[in-house]
Amino acid sequence: MESELQHNSLLLIEDHHDIADMVCEYLEAEGYVMDYAADGITGLHLAVSNQYDAIILDLNLPGMDGISLLENVRTQARSDVPVLILTAQDTLQNKIAGLDTGADDYLVKPFEIRELSARIRSLIRRKKGLVSSEILKVGDLIFDTATMNVTRNRQNLKLTPIGMQILKILMKASPKVVSRRSIEREIWGDILPDSDTLRSHMYTLRKAIDKPFDVSLLNTVQNAGYKLVKPDDETTRD
Repeated sequence: MESELQHNSLLLIEDHHDIADMVCEYLEAEGYVMDYAADGITGLHLAVSNQYDAIILDLNLPGMDGISLLENVRTQARSDVPVLILTAQDTLQNKIAGLDTGADDYLVKPFEIRELSARIRSLIRRKKGLVSSEILKVGDLIFDTATMNVTRNRQNLKLTPIGMQILKILMKASPKVVSRRSIEREIWGDILPDSDTLRSHMYTLRKAIDKPFDVSLLNTVQNAGYKLVKPDDETTRD
């Protein structure tokens, strides 16, 4: 595993020193190069000044909260670095707020350090694996997987890396239905998230690709899963 991870750098932004020590010690032993910040302002400075393969972000931080920090990383620095939120806040609203701001994954304290490590590996692999030479089209929605550029009606859309991966799965399968379990397995492998995580990502994805437009492409099929269909083929709506 060390040879796979030795060139990957992580930024941990966490004000609880015991947790930070445990995470840094474990991930460094796995071969990661770690940077650490104990407050939001220092964390933001490091996040926008350096290139990281992933960021682990607490929400309750002194100086600047995690949501504000993430918003700055996404909108001002225009960085698409994978971000995993690590927090004790376990409500669906908090998850949606984090994902809407641009988080890619969400792990609730207390947590298993091995699960954190597995999710970080998954985020990094997924980010690197998005690059290919394929252009996917469903109606006026176009996804260039080489440039990771997503447009609809010639308008650029901003998606998270997980949102892009879900969209890629649905566009490749279109117009067929893809089950929730199939999406979860392809995104997260054997370490499945809680039941709200995929729903939160689908909510965020739908807001990005459908809400600004008159016709919806992303459909929920009751007790079956999700599908993307062209407007003239659309039969199921949320």
